[in-house]
Amino acid sequence: MDKPVCLINTDSDGKLCVQPAALQVLQQIQQPVVVVAVVGLYRTGKSYLMNHLAGKQTGFALGGTIESKTKGIWMWCVPHPTKTGTTLVLLDTEGLGDVEKGDSKHDTNIFCLAVLLSSTLVYNSSGTIDNRAIEELQYVTELTECIKVKSSDEDVDDSTEFVKFFPSFIWSVRDFTLERKIDGKDATEDEYLEFALKLKPGTSKKITSFNLPRECIQKFFPTRTCFTFPFPTAPEKMSTLESLSPADLSTEFLEVTKRFCKFVFDKSEVKRLKDGHTVTGRVLGNLTKMYVNTISSGAVPCLENAVIAMAQIENVAATQEGLEVYQRGMEKVKCSFPLELEQVSSEHQRLSSKATQAFMARSFKDTDGKHLKVLEVG
Repeated sequence: MDKPVCLINTDSDGKLCVQPAALQVLQQIQQPVVVVAVVGLYRTGKSYLMNHLAGKQTGFALGGTIESKTKGIWMWCVPHPTKTGTTLVLLDTEGLGDVEKGDSKHDTNIFCLAVLLSSTLVYNSSGTIDNRAIEELQYVTELTECIKVKSSDEDVDDSTEFVKFFPSFIWSVRDFTLERKIDGKDATEDEYLEFALKLKPGTSKKITSFNLPRECIQKFFPTRTCFTFPFPTAPEKMSTLESLSPADLSTEFLEVTKRFCKFVFDKSEVKRLKDGHTVTGRVLGNLTKMYVNTISSGAVPCLENAVIAMAQIENVAATQEGLEVYQRGMEKVKCSFPLELEQVSSEHQRLSSKATQAFMARSFKDTDGKHLKVLEVG
């Protein structure tokens, strides 16, 4: 892809919907995908980071005004720069807390989708990681109501399972001007993050409210790191950031940006389903469609159901793929008729084996062999 496309938008009724053009792009990607999503308040420079991950200066819309530029979730698929045979899928999300939009439920859904679809989640904020910044990450406290791990009619809290399936977490602090010191000593970026997430002792309502978002981040995202970015350039040039040359940007800002990109490329894992099955672009497209349809219907996405649904979709397609391999081969055999019965039988066996191999390469969780039997009968 030479530029991003809209993956998820809202329809005329205000409901989230998946864009067919983006699904077509994903359907063509047979490789495993590393999915990096960025979330955060609007106008905090999310798109700039994503453009750098794509290796481009422009692409995702930056905007130079107080308005939120990105709407919905936009996608950019590029070859992974360090993992051969892998596609890097970048998801730039609509800015949270847009005063013009004023729809907290919509923001929660966008945040929830970013968590569900990504293997690395980047949270972008501005200034410092203080109590206000953590309170602005209120969406993390709502995930227990927005995502289920297991399919159950009972209203049970299975959020302790989230850690097995949630993405790794990066907190990107933009326009950071403070010294990173704790108790008078220099602190690393990760130490700074952990200090900000430290819980207060006590059980009062005020302390419980203070601790809740910190507990959720610690519990749901045990793999987390932090990057603190200084101001990239002079304030009067910030509105034209995407057109500035490296010479116009702070060397320290460029150094942190380079470290950030290297970390994402080296540490971000391939996206996997609940059972560890590798997600390809095609599977990611089906997952996106399923999650968006579930949320738009007012239901809660379930990770267990996602695996079951993906298995059904992939196994039906795998059966069809196997049948096509067999049928194409037999058509070529027919062109060689007449043949001895022994030769036809030998070709049948060879093509049946090839069909089974094609099926096995795509199928997953066909534990009872139901779909393989369909292929063998077919």
